[in-house]
Amino acid sequence: MRTPAPDASAAVDAGRSGPVGVAIVGAGVISKEYLGNLTRFPDVRVLMVADLFPEVAAARAAEFGIPASGTVEEALAHPDVEIVINLTIPAAHVEVATAAVEAGKHVWSEKPFSLDRESGLGLLKAADAAGVRLGCAPDTFLGAGLQTALRTVARGDIGTPLTALTLMQSPGPESWHPNPAFLFQAGAGPLFDIGPYYLTTLVQTFGPIAKVGAFGSQSRASRVIGSGPKAGESFDVTVPTHVSAIAQFEGGESSQSIFSFDSPKQNVGVVEITGSEATIAFPDPNMFDGDIVLTRRGAEPEVIPAVGSTSSRGTGVLEMARAIRAGVPHRAQGEAAYHVLDAMVSIAESIETGSFISLESTAVAAEPLPEDFDPTAKTL
Repeated sequence: MRTPAPDASAAVDAGRSGPVGVAIVGAGVISKEYLGNLTRFPDVRVLMVADLFPEVAAARAAEFGIPASGTVEEALAHPDVEIVINLTIPAAHVEVATAAVEAGKHVWSEKPFSLDRESGLGLLKAADAAGVRLGCAPDTFLGAGLQTALRTVARGDIGTPLTALTLMQSPGPESWHPNPAFLFQAGAGPLFDIGPYYLTTLVQTFGPIAKVGAFGSQSRASRVIGSGPKAGESFDVTVPTHVSAIAQFEGGESSQSIFSFDSPKQNVGVVEITGSEATIAFPDPNMFDGDIVLTRRGAEPEVIPAVGSTSSRGTGVLEMARAIRAGVPHRAQGEAAYHVLDAMVSIAESIETGSFISLESTAVAAEPLPEDFDPTAKTL
């Protein structure tokens, strides 16, 4: 398994210059945040919004002044669209991404990369054969908060990194999400919905995961929608809503993680890395900003301000677009996203079997962004 070489997309992008044309596929809740950012970035041009329901796409396009809207097929056929931004539900990620690859488009997908190893590997191979790139959320690790934290660790401020603790506890999203049922079914739950933020951060810190073990539970068999037009409706819960996982990394480091939608107490964003000399508290990996706290033995905690860009979702698309024009690898690689998917599938298998699961995939941590990386600058 490998990511396309830096020049693999040369044929696709031959003769292109200037801002990179993109299309949004999936006009749901998260598309609003993407569009709010992408329409401010001069190095990309949002040319179209597409959705299974064209009227929904049309409304979202009108909201942000996007020149066209329509069906997914129309977006894939658009001659000036170079990157398809796949914001569909998790179950449709691979289907839409594969169709985009077959149309000769680069693809940025929301997490998770896929729902199973077979389809994820198939997508990687298809993109490699087509000479197009795959990028995948989360791109929060490109934000000022996590970039500053990662630079602090790489600089040696905590000594040799050894262990990690991550914690995400919440009551679950059904109280505020207008259509939350899919977040409690296959491909979601706290592991697949929230886990990518934490596991991606750990992989960016320690490198690839070697093996995992986990336990899971479910507090209620059904839940009730708390807001929106479907408020009061109940839906089935089909996945664990509390997951406790441990991981060992290829370098020998280890981590303990909790991902839970079962806690009335909100306790999110905890990522602590302990090294031979100090412990560092990262900012919330679901955010792009936040201070870092470094605690050395015998000393008061030191707050390290975040340095860098705080632009939110869509940053990874922009970084990928600039990398396409420069002919260099982009940072939020599909291969790394597949490795995180492999880790989550392995955690789910460990819950079912009660055994440790070894991962066959691997990944490489991305090079840090320059501190002066500015999404709002015109560079193309």
